[in-house]
Amino acid sequence: MRYRQLTTGSLALGVILLIDVLRVWLPGIITIFGQAASTPAELMGAFALGWFVLAAAAPALVRRVGARPVTVTAAVVLAAARLALTATPGGRVQLWLATAGLLAGLVWLVGVAGGIDRPVPGLALGLAVNAALHALLDTYDLAWRSDWMAWLLSSVAVGAFLFATAARGAPPGPGGARSWLLAGPVLLLAGMVALAPALAQTAMSYLVADDGVASSPLFGLAPVPVAVAGFLLAALAGPPSRRWGRAVGPVAVLAGAVLFALDNGDLLLAAIPLTAIGLGACLALTDGVGGAGRALTDDASGADPRADAASAVGPAHADAAGGSATPAGVGVGEAGRVAALRAAARRGYAVAAGMLVFVLAAVAYYSAYDLGYPNGAVPVVVAGLIAAVAFTSRPVVGPPAGQRPAGSLAALPTTAVVTALAMLAPVFADKVGVSTNRDGPPKEITVVAYNIRMGFGLDGRFDLPALTAAIDRQQPDVVLLSEVDRGWLLNGGHDTLDLLADRLDMPYVFGAAADAVWGDAVLSRWPIEDERTLRLPAVGAPTGAQALAVTLNFSDGVRCAVVSTHLQPPPGGGPVVQARAVVDFATEYAAGRPLVVGGDLNTEPGDEAFGKFTEAGLVDALAAGRPLATSPADDPRQEIDHVFVSPGLTPSGPVAPPGTASDHLPVAVTLTLPPR
Repeated sequence: MRYRQLTTGSLALGVILLIDVLRVWLPGIITIFGQAASTPAELMGAFALGWFVLAAAAPALVRRVGARPVTVTAAVVLAAARLALTATPGGRVQLWLATAGLLAGLVWLVGVAGGIDRPVPGLALGLAVNAALHALLDTYDLAWRSDWMAWLLSSVAVGAFLFATAARGAPPGPGGARSWLLAGPVLLLAGMVALAPALAQTAMSYLVADDGVASSPLFGLAPVPVAVAGFLLAALAGPPSRRWGRAVGPVAVLAGAVLFALDNGDLLLAAIPLTAIGLGACLALTDGVGGAGRALTDDASGADPRADAASAVGPAHADAAGGSATPAGVGVGEAGRVAALRAAARRGYAVAAGMLVFVLAAVAYYSAYDLGYPNGAVPVVVAGLIAAVAFTSRPVVGPPAGQRPAGSLAALPTTAVVTALAMLAPVFADKVGVSTNRDGPPKEITVVAYNIRMGFGLDGRFDLPALTAAIDRQQPDVVLLSEVDRGWLLNGGHDTLDLLADRLDMPYVFGAAADAVWGDAVLSRWPIEDERTLRLPAVGAPTGAQALAVTLNFSDGVRCAVVSTHLQPPPGGGPVVQARAVVDFATEYAAGRPLVVGGDLNTEPGDEAFGKFTEAGLVDALAAGRPLATSPADDPRQEIDHVFVSPGLTPSGPVAPPGTASDHLPVAVTLTLPPR
């Protein structure tokens, strides 16, 4: 492998490791450093922003010490942190390991930027391969697994990254700053929309249900290979020659971001490929070394014309670029060396600025769910920035016919290989639980209601085995879930609902609350029909709320209505208005059939909001077990998770089994159905 391809591979591997670290670090902000809805969003945002601001000083460090020692040292720390995270230690140890990996990854990016003027192939390959692997792992990353396979694959990735980093690359040309500037914004939109397998799966689930709800899809990950292929092909094929063609990428990425920002699940399937193709095309528009006639190529013998350029600028250039030192006093002298240093510095500051855009936009988008301001403009503004930088980039003069620019990848073969990897995901990672009627209607059913905090336990670990066990040991027939995350980048980009449904072997129905990928769900071992959702009045609460109603078909004409909800109290008050809205919606939906209403209701027995359910004639199914505190999980003092039933259902055995798989305890109760 030539050094330039090795450098491209090193960049791609580093991007993969950095994204892995981000998928652990980002959730740690709200599950370990702070607590969502209790720790001020401004404080959590300042913590997140501070590390990216600190990394912005890295270009000055590179200029003083040299790119290579900074890059190699940062790469070693990044690799060590990523490998240590495979142990998923939880708590502050996990947070600080992830923070060390993040900071090292940012410094590593700055160092690499000094030595690579054509980062697009490496960036695009890293983003695409990471998405394909994330899909193949069904969005449950190796960093959260601690089995031997996770250790083996993580070690291989880390070893390959360090090996590729150890190789010295050829000195760069003077350009590349625009490509590096886009690294952060592209990473944000790729993780939120374009190359987000969890979002793709959620988009597919909206296709198989009506009235704004989502259900278990078949081949839910099918959009991922399409997005990966569109992104890679657009990024690696090079910029279009016609002027009108240069507008395709910017228009596509803006259109995709707008569709995503409209917060409609039915539009996600169109938003994903549009954004993916747009991001790839925008990267292609910035690709090149900058300046006419400077697109350097490999000749047939493998010689590198940049060797002459390296000799021309002397050792200062080589060190700033991270390449091999060349004899001093050769070529254009001091002016060339200064120009080379300035070019390397521009690239370093560009990537640092781009990563600042990443964290600022991420904080601005997700803080809205605590602070209560509209956030739909954030992805559109980021897309606009990407489009503007790409469209205003000057086309570069390409290599002679039949030759590729140095460090480039063959578009079709590379796209075919990575797409083939992504195509394995719908075949091997997809699993859909099947509900089938048992012999005759049941005499009783067990209901579990659980606020799962997006799948993160009190120690900040994304611990699916613990979460699954907390539910499965109750042998439930119906599960009502609150705080279900289906693809927030802030929470690591997992489809927690699909992962949990796979392990419980229960199909699901999902109702969006805060946005199209965050809300409540019902899982059932019995067939579900007539799904409906009602968006509840906000009454000053920043996070959205909804009520999801489904009908369980027990066969032989026996039906039961179930409503899952998560009430959000306004500042300083109780969720009285939302409780009344849920009661009216649920009783009208049930239309005299047996009714179950449950979830995290954020109200305690004796509160006015709690009374709205009992005043409507519903029965507290957990009354026999009172007091039955469920929050916080490690020292439960509040009784805020509830199950209410219509008088015809007889509750028994209510429990709130202990555990720390979430910040709430689940509640479980057995309901005897009325005689036929």
